[in-house]
Amino acid sequence: MSEESIEMDREAGRFTINVEDHIGALIFTMADGIMRITSVRVPDAIGGRGVAGRLTRHALDQARSDGMAVDPACPYVKRWIERHPDYADLIAT
Repeated sequence: MSEESIEMDREAGRFTINVEDHIGALIFTMADGIMRITSVRVPDAIGGRGVAGRLTRHALDQARSDGMAVDPACPYVKRWIERHPDYADLIAT
């Protein structure tokens, strides 16, 4: 399987990844220096392969690169950050 690339569409508020012609997406909004991640959606056909985690890591890395804090409104993203404490410093207070 080849490396899938993750694309960011700031205007649409989403990161997307294409895996075997199935699209996974992480949905966000940005305001006042905070990226609010509202959901991660991965089709069942590509579930269980770490796609949601790759989208989450990519979005958090982008937020860090942009100097933004993160509001993990999505329960999956909140749990992911709890399992990866090196990203906990991004959480908006």
